[in-house]
Amino acid sequence: MLLLTRHDVEILLPMSTAMEAVAEGFRRLATGGVTMPQRAVTPIPPHHGLHLSMPAFVEGIGEQGALAVKIVTVYGDNPARRQLPTIQGVLLLHDAASGQPIALMDAEALTAIRTGAASGVATRALARPDAAVLTIFGAGAQAMAQVEAVCAARAIRQVYVVTRTGRRDAAFCTTLRARLGTPVTPLRDTQTAVEAADIICTATNSPTPLFRGEWLRPGAHINAIGAYTRTMRELDGEALRRSRIIVDHRPAAQAEAGDIVLALAEGAITEEQIAGSLGEVLVGLIPGRTAAGEITLFKSVGLAMQDAVVAAQVYARARAMGIGQEIGL
Repeated sequence: MLLLTRHDVEILLPMSTAMEAVAEGFRRLATGGVTMPQRAVTPIPPHHGLHLSMPAFVEGIGEQGALAVKIVTVYGDNPARRQLPTIQGVLLLHDAASGQPIALMDAEALTAIRTGAASGVATRALARPDAAVLTIFGAGAQAMAQVEAVCAARAIRQVYVVTRTGRRDAAFCTTLRARLGTPVTPLRDTQTAVEAADIICTATNSPTPLFRGEWLRPGAHINAIGAYTRTMRELDGEALRRSRIIVDHRPAAQAEAGDIVLALAEGAITEEQIAGSLGEVLVGLIPGRTAAGEITLFKSVGLAMQDAVVAAQVYARARAMGIGQEIGL
């Protein structure tokens, strides 16, 4: 079995590769080629954490399909209290034909990259072609990948960064400027940051809305990826009411997306306003953006399918490039 570290995964999974893999995964999901139980979520109340188990099988990936299970923990207090990442874990990749475990890889980098890739694919499908200004809420690993993916999907000329405390802003902006060659500026005025944005990405652990939906400009696109439980929300009901809503997977969104669950409970939206899934857009079953002035929203809680398809890419590239350590069980 091949052991792949975080550094290995980062080398083996460039954003362009991840976006193509994730797009194919969404197409397979929309056409019935994915077996994916709802993820098992185990709360850890004394430590404000979650333990997640996420299995999936995706047909048509490589010769045999992609079979994997990701085990991760999500501890929102980690960065501030323990100097540890919010998301930690591993992914086990199997040979789909025999069931044999063939790779064990770090899941922290893989999760950030595949989540960013989904937003990149959604941006490519839903954002206006002339979108040039991006506002990102958050400054962690997820936020970094969000910006990288959106910049791969659109010719972004300016990035604004909004965080709750501002503690990470300087380092985050410096790293992104060096990586992307794009102006990246911290902005403390949330209303200005929202009103200026053609694209907004929310990548936080906020339990309450980050901005007022009335501030969104016509034609804006939102990638909302941070609220992954029924009680968390990054967007208010007005933001959803004004948007054409595209989800990663309707059952997952209905079970876990607090942004949607709470807006439905408030009566801000109805089930009919959820237009469909990203995969359905990609295969042409439903339209994406229907007008230049329409606000589009991609709401994602993260899918095991995404992990499986990018892990298959990581493994194939690792074998081709001779990267990783062979271990016995």
